[in-house]
Amino acid sequence: MRKFLFLLLLLAPLSHAANLATVKDAWVRLPPPGADIAAAYLTLEAKRPLTLSSAKSPAAEAVELHSMSMKNGVMEMRHLPALELEPGKPVTLQSGGLHLMLINLKKPLKAGDKVRLVLYFKQGKRTAETISVQAIVKAAAN
Repeated sequence: MRKFLFLLLLLAPLSHAANLATVKDAWVRLPPPGADIAAAYLTLEAKRPLTLSSAKSPAAEAVELHSMSMKNGVMEMRHLPALELEPGKPVTLQSGGLHLMLINLKKPLKAGDKVRLVLYFKQGKRTAETISVQAIVKAAAN
């Protein structure tokens, strides 16, 4: 009976996160040697109206949500305070668009490393809920 209760307690956060949103194809772009920043990409699909309000990672001092766009022939990157998600409408964070920026990496990343990302969500004014994701570090496809 103890083993069953332990297993149930262990799986409870996972089942709750699965009811929150799905996260697919999480990866971190291999930064150039000596760089202390890296970009992370993934696809989010909310099961209910949600707001991605922030993210953290033990691999970096800070994680910010950014958007990139071309303006008058110049690529601009902007910090976004949050990202609204509609149920059933996947949002892809990808190169040249929305992405998570890992700032002040705590150690150099190499291909094959796994980076833990913790995504914080809000629904309306309710307190944040989280999903933990493992992202693989890899070179971008050319």
